[in-house]
Order: sequence, then structure tokens, then C-alpha cells
Amino acid sequence: MEVSKLVAIDVHTHAEVSATRQESLSEELKSGASGYFGAGQERPTIAEMAAYYRERTMAAVVFTVDAETATGHPPVPNDEVAQTCADHADVLIPFASVDPWKGKVAVAEARRLIAEYGVRGFKFHPNLQGLFPNDPVAYPLYEVLAEAGAIALFHTGQTGIGARVRGGGGVRLKYSNPMCVDDVAVDFPDLPIILAHPSFPWQDEALAVATHKPLVHIDLSGWSPKYFPPQLVQYANSLLQDKVLFGSDYPLISPDRWLADFAALPIKDAVRPKILKENAARLLGLMT
Repeated sequence: MEVSKLVAIDVHTHAEVSATRQESLSEELKSGASGYFGAGQERPTIAEMAAYYRERTMAAVVFTVDAETATGHPPVPNDEVAQTCADHADVLIPFASVDPWKGKVAVAEARRLIAEYGVRGFKFHPNLQGLFPNDPVAYPLYEVLAEAGAIALFHTGQTGIGARVRGGGGVRLKYSNPMCVDDVAVDFPDLPIILAHPSFPWQDEALAVATHKPLVHIDLSGWSPKYFPPQLVQYANSLLQDKVLFGSDYPLISPDRWLADFAALPIKDAVRPKILKENAARLLGLMT
């Protein structure tokens, strides 16, 4: 991966369909998310994602979400994500996802994926997985990540998954308050952490955690930048300029749309390249 030639690094994209067309979500949850984001029903394969980002001279972090215990629906396989990213290593960076409720099986899976594929991080979705990030059931997983220097990326704030579906599709918003991740940052002080998304309705909590804990970062995925809370823009421009990361949430939000709206924000010229590429390159260990 020639980082110097990249326009940007998108740290938040989803593998939502496998090469065999296995979907990562049930039809009900997928339809709800599509309506919430105004996205179509078609989802690209990981190989198609590689072509999409290569055309834009960008790199992308790719992950699935394993919430099988809570949803009863299997994820796109981690091995497929990791292997396809390896096949397109010029533009794709593999993350994985293991369901904390799977206990020792999840821990063993995390160790294997790190050893066999060198995955750079793991995605946790507290709402879908049905647990608070500081639940002790997840701590053995964090131990594996911290030992390996892998990144823990947590969904925070409201989610489009389950939106507009009866009863929210069973998805509970309470699990995604970023203050719960503060406990993880204390108990695993050497674990790099990303708080994903503007954390509505807990934006101030996310900013507090990221300014207080040295290894906690914030990605800006899942929202068009024109809707960012003003305090998020203010902190991204100042105290958190080295800890804020570009993320789109592709395929639900395209990087084209995100970048066009980001260009209109009053971001300092010196800060803009940090958010779009430099902070992610450093966090992901891509700096040369």
C-alpha cells in the first residue's frame, strides 16, 4: 500500500454481503437500515469494494459484524473478509468481528485471525451484540487485542440498524453510550480504541472520553458532515485534531457524498489532511 499516493483512508466500511451473496443482516434489519440511510438494497462484495476504492485512490478498512448470538443471523465470514483484503492489499485493510457472547470460541477465533491474517483491529457493535462494552464477558477478547496491539472499534450512539422497524428490530440503544468504553480504556490502557460515529445523543460524552484517554480516537462515519454537531467540529479542529478519523459507513453512505459535504466544513487547512489520511495511517501502522 503506497500511503503517500492515497487521497484518503476510510476507516469504517462494512462487508455486508459475501461472494456467495450471503447477507450480513436479516432482511428486516437490512430494509430498515436502507430506509434510514436512503440507500439502495444492493450491496457490493468485498472485491467490488476494492475496485470502488481503487478508482478513487483511497484505502478502506473493511469488517463484518458478528452478532449471531443476539440476532440468530450469521455474519459474512471473517476469513473471507481477511483473505479478500489480502488479495487487494493495495487498497483494503482487514478488521474482524467476533461475538463476545461466544466466550472461549470467540477468544480463540480472535487469536487465529490475528495470527493467520494479521487483522489490524476488531469491530464491536454493542447494540446488535446486545451487551455493554464494559461487560466482563468481553474482557478476555480485549486482552487478546491489547496483547497483539490490535484496535478495538466500537459503534457508539444511535444506530440505523433496526430504525423504522417494529420495536427497533429488538435493537436497544442503551448499549452504545461511549461512557461505557471509558471503563475499557481504563482497564486496558494500552488498547487503541476508536469510537465510531458522531455519538448522538452522547456527543459530549464521546468528546470527553477521547480528550481524557490517550489511545481513544473518534471516527466520523455514519453521518453526512453537514449534520455534525458544532462541538464535534470544534474539537476536531483543535484538541482532537490528531485523533479524529475519516470514515464513511460505506455502502450505506458513500465516500463521495461524505467528502463533498466535508469540504464545506470550516476545517483548518492544516487539520484537513490529518483527518482524511494522516491520523489513520499512524494509528494503523502504515506510516513509512
